Order: sequence, then C-alpha cells, then structure tokens
Amino acid sequence: MNGPGRTGPWPPATLPMPDLLGSFPGPFPASPYADDIERQTTGWLDDFPLIGSPGGRKALCNITGQGMARTFPTADRDGLFLCADLLLWLTAFDDTHGEAAGAEDPARLARRISECVHLLAGHGLAEHALAGHAFAGHDDPPRAPSVFGAALHQLLTRFGERATPTQYLRLTAHLRDNLFGILWEAHHLDRPDQVTLDDYRAMRPHTVFVRTVMAIADITLGYELTEQQRSSAAVRELEAAVADLAGWINDLASYQKEAAHDGPSPLSLPTLLMRQHGCDLEEAFRLASRMCEERAAVAGLRITELTADGDSPLATHARAIESLASSYVWHIEHARYRS
Repeated sequence: MNGPGRTGPWPPATLPMPDLLGSFPGPFPASPYADDIERQTTGWLDDFPLIGSPGGRKALCNITGQGMARTFPTADRDGLFLCADLLLWLTAFDDTHGEAAGAEDPARLARRISECVHLLAGHGLAEHALAGHAFAGHDDPPRAPSVFGAALHQLLTRFGERATPTQYLRLTAHLRDNLFGILWEAHHLDRPDQVTLDDYRAMRPHTVFVRTVMAIADITLGYELTEQQRSSAAVRELEAAVADLAGWINDLASYQKEAAHDGPSPLSLPTLLMRQHGCDLEEAFRLASRMCEERAAVAGLRITELTADGDSPLATHARAIESLASSYVWHIEHARYRS
C-alpha cells in the first residue's frame, strides 16, 4: 500500500497507528477449516462469477476464507462456508457496483440495489422477473436476475434453512442497511466535505459490514439472546464499540491506498478529522488512533463483564464479538490493503 514516491512498509513510521495489544493482543485463534473455506469460496465463485479479475478473485477468496476462520474459530464447517459466501457477496457487490462505479452512475447502483431489496423482502427470482417485466412494459421481455441477484437468492435460501425467523429478519434488516450504506457512500465519495463526522460515525458500521457479521454470529454458533439480553446496556455498548473499531482501523489501514488515486481526499475518518480539527494527516492519524484505543478498551471491559457468566448465551455472544473484533484487527494486515 505504498503511495507515489513512498517506499517501505505500510504504515509509514510518520503516521501513528493504534496500539490494540492491550485489548486484542493475539495471536488470534483460527478454525482448522481455514483452507477449506478458501477453496469453497473459490468454487462458489465458479457458480456465481461475481469477480472478473483473476487476481482480485484470488485475493478476495483468501482474505474471506482466512478472515472468516478467525471471525468464528469454533463454528462448524457448513456455517463457516455460509458466512464466508455472504461476506464475499457483500464485498464483491461493493467492489463491483459501489465505490467509484456507484459514484459515477448512482442511478445504475440504485437499480442494482432494488433487485436485492426485492429479494430481501421475500420475493423469489420468478416474481422479481415478472415485476421487472411489468415495470418495463409488456413489450419488453422479463429481465433475468443478475449474477448478484441469483447469488443473493441462494444465500437467503441457505440462511433461511439455518436461522430462526427472528434471526433471519435481523439479518435481512442489516443487509438492507449495508445496501443503503453502499449507496450513501457512493453518493458522497466525491464530496467528503459534505459529510459531518457524526454522520460518518453513524454510517461507517454499515459500510464496513460489521453489524451484519454480528447478526450472523448466533446463526453460525447456534445460540440466541432474548430481546432483554440483546437490548442490555452491556451488549449494546460492546457491539457499538466493536462496530466503531472495525470501521476506523479499516480507514487507517486503507487510507494511503485510497489517497493515491486522483480526486478528492478519501471519505475516511482521517479526512474528516483533518477538516474538523484543522490539523495535518499525522495529527489526524494520532487522533484516530486514540479513538480506536478508547473503543477497544470499552469493548475489552464489556467482554470481561459478560464472559464472567460462564457458558450463558450472553457469555457466548461476548466471546463471539471478541473474536469478530480480533478478525478485523487481523484483516488490516492482509495484502488486500497493501495493493
């Protein structure tokens, strides 16, 4: 992830990075199915060719497979396969239709998202084709589902077989948030000066997909919290802290890669901190690093509090969120953020 005129490893010594060793020291446990997940996602992309570039496909399958093995290291093989395919789908959709492509043609991105929202509402592929036919006019042939629509339909079917009704509804709600987040990010990508720090902080968990990963934890690991447990202050604070941490460390790890492109500064936490505080990039990284360390400390305290209850669903959930946070810390060292 070295920018023009810069040599040496990322991050450069002049840009401070958060010290997370106190809260998430590593080494992070990994599932023994890590290589199996990577092979499975590669095969899944044979059925649903979401990525055109062979190099991009290989890198995405590697980070998804190895990362998912660290997200839920105790999960069963089929559960890991399902989660990995969903995260691969989200990332591929964002890479293909969001970001620069979405900023260039937001109307086209909105049409792509509408297909997905139709499926998330519970309509099948045949109903989607008929709805598109009616919308386009009876003289036009029914629209075939895109490869992303077909892949999403398969994923929803698989999750429907594994999740409880409440878990499934929570998952689809978070996927809608992700799709809106992708649209929101594309709309503001070339206009970061129009985004406030508060707005960015509210939206970032949805664009980094961390809330959706939280929503599949209980589906994958086979536990379920009561609504009272899920809405407790300790659980909400833990999830909010990890959601912030995941987005912010991703911003710091990817900043130089994103800043190397022509155009405005990246829509990223350091950019917004520079504007709000009138500081340079180094100071923005220092501020962001302290923010990350503070959120990691909050998460660590809540994990300790919730896991004191032994093997209860609350303790299981806290350990799941802990491994999820660790996986995001692991992710930022991957080659995907360096090239």
